[in-house]
Amino acid sequence: MKTKTIPLLAVLLLSTCMISAQDISMHKVPSVILNTFKKEFPKANDIEWELQGDRYNVEFEIGWDNDYEAWFTNTGKLIRYTLEISQRDLPIDVLNAIKNQYPGYHIDDAEKIIENDIDTYSVELENRTEELNLMFTKNGKLI
Repeated sequence: MKTKTIPLLAVLLLSTCMISAQDISMHKVPSVILNTFKKEFPKANDIEWELQGDRYNVEFEIGWDNDYEAWFTNTGKLIRYTLEISQRDLPIDVLNAIKNQYPGYHIDDAEKIIENDIDTYSVELENRTEELNLMFTKNGKLI
């Protein structure tokens, strides 16, 4: 019985993942969302849309190496967006907090998250044996 349960659970999990997020063509994105997207990110390229429940998610680039991701309601409101940033683009307060609170770690990845006009920073720290995923305010406060 257990040997049949594991493959069945795996199939159900994969099905759920595929149902919850579906790639869609730009032609299937409502015009109100496309208009907001083009207004907010006029230089976007390499655009890929996905429908996640009732939210529209888009991954895109601006320039050669600036990766973004944005989420929109079905009425066209921009809810949140993220952009990959380098260590030098982190606020000095965030860098100081990392230096003081996590000695021996280095920054592997960083993202700036903008939601409700509030900037937060997601930072992946690593040392030889451990990886940490942390969120900071722009003032260096750990969330």
